[in-house]
Amino acid sequence: MKIITLFRKNSFLVAFSSVLLLVSCKPEAAPVSIPTIRQVGAQAMPEEIAPMENIPFDIPQLQRPQFPDLTVTITERGAVGDSLITDIVNGTIDEVSGKGGGTVIIPAGKWKSGRIVLKSNVNLHIAEGAEVEFPGEAEGYLPAVFTRVEGIEVMGPGAYIYANSQDNIAITGKGTIYGPPMDAEIRFRPNGNSVVENDIPVTLPLEERWYDDMEGRTFYRPKSISPINCTNVLIEGVTLERSTTWNVAPIYCENVIIRGITVNSIDIPSGDGIDIESCKNVLIEYCTLNCGDDCFTLKAGRADDGIRVNRPTENVVIRYSLAKEGHGGVTFGSETAGVVKNVYAHDRVFDGTISAIRFKTRRNRGGGVENIYCERLRMTGIREAFTWDLLGSAEFMGELASRYPPREIDRLTPALKDIYIKDFIAESSERVLTVNGIPESPLKNVVIENGEITSNILIRALNDVDGFTLRNVTIHSQVNEINILDGRNILFDQVQITTPQGEVAVTVEGDKSENIVFIDAGPQQERIEYTGSSPFTVQVNP
Repeated sequence: MKIITLFRKNSFLVAFSSVLLLVSCKPEAAPVSIPTIRQVGAQAMPEEIAPMENIPFDIPQLQRPQFPDLTVTITERGAVGDSLITDIVNGTIDEVSGKGGGTVIIPAGKWKSGRIVLKSNVNLHIAEGAEVEFPGEAEGYLPAVFTRVEGIEVMGPGAYIYANSQDNIAITGKGTIYGPPMDAEIRFRPNGNSVVENDIPVTLPLEERWYDDMEGRTFYRPKSISPINCTNVLIEGVTLERSTTWNVAPIYCENVIIRGITVNSIDIPSGDGIDIESCKNVLIEYCTLNCGDDCFTLKAGRADDGIRVNRPTENVVIRYSLAKEGHGGVTFGSETAGVVKNVYAHDRVFDGTISAIRFKTRRNRGGGVENIYCERLRMTGIREAFTWDLLGSAEFMGELASRYPPREIDRLTPALKDIYIKDFIAESSERVLTVNGIPESPLKNVVIENGEITSNILIRALNDVDGFTLRNVTIHSQVNEINILDGRNILFDQVQITTPQGEVAVTVEGDKSENIVFIDAGPQQERIEYTGSSPFTVQVNP
């Protein structure tokens, strides 16, 4: 066995290499079945919810909420298609909840409604053939209600369908929820004035944080479905079209099931599909998201206000789902103040997504991301398989987006660590991966193993990492460059790389770079070229 090792002089190479030899000798694993596009998404949803198995953290087996037999159709209470049904829907929900619960049905037909408010023990069933359109004026979402805007608490428009502090609630059916027409007035007004943490002073008490467009106040567009402070929530089967911002966004909820929904929000700014925000115990399965921003997203509050609230997103399972167009297929962040942790995404397909697995945070977001497990992934027509974008752009972050100088570590410095990705196929991609880390808080302990990638560009950047392993991965790349900046404890173990150039050119820079090891690499690996300004040497050990 030949070991090709790139290391800083006087580094502790012997101890490090010994560990690598041990892990490289493990027996071959059994073949893994990776789903195809026909096996995932809303069209493949079974009737029953299968048990969650082999979860790498503790999460209860989530069950559908149960409702009494009472059923009321809104037409029984006078709803007709040529008038707003807001009062009738909300009145019927109040009636059914007051009687102990049941189902409120919006039947097939075209309906117009203002904000719907869901109450405990009520299943709002939007029947197949029902189309419910929500208004294009701010007045349709008054009075302001308690919600969060991009991780900061406010009094604002809430959502088309909203609930606060309710238990045992559901939105079901095969009907469609529509935002206002694309030429509606609400779409042309500013969604805030700048980045939200600058718009809303952290010292401003919640009772003064009114953002409802009244009396000259700022307005933030409503989400589509957003329960807050709720328990035992089910969202199943519905289709969401033409949102004004995020589509399904539970906040501060516990025991949430989202299954079989379809989202179409291409060309909608901030048109995220599903945003899980500071929630606990969540199952997402058999969903199809086609979005103008991120698809499946995990968030936990933003900056100082998120630190004040300090509520994590934890214990989330995402399975048998399809991400189509979107910035990120599964995205962690960028709001990370309360910490996003214990997420298991498996048996997923990404078809045309910009980045399949995407991590985002910023220097002022706080908290971080940890204990993430992703496996059995198929990617087709994506821009990048794996992305860590931890600094952001100068347009939104100003000087904080500059890598240097390093900042002092404080309570707003995020930390990302303990991320495991395995068993994947990237059938066609523009890039394999990019890491732009934070110098003062490097990305730590990432393992990516057992995969095959066909890509144009190899590894654009491995910047500011401490502990990054690629193991048993085959890469077919048109461009042969790997760029490492201040990367330490990097391992390429049984990574087979083929390029038209017949060699892989590795550029290593930065005084902190050390312990960069290639072990059991393919035949091209012997022709690696090492360049860079740091005092590195190349050693080949028999």
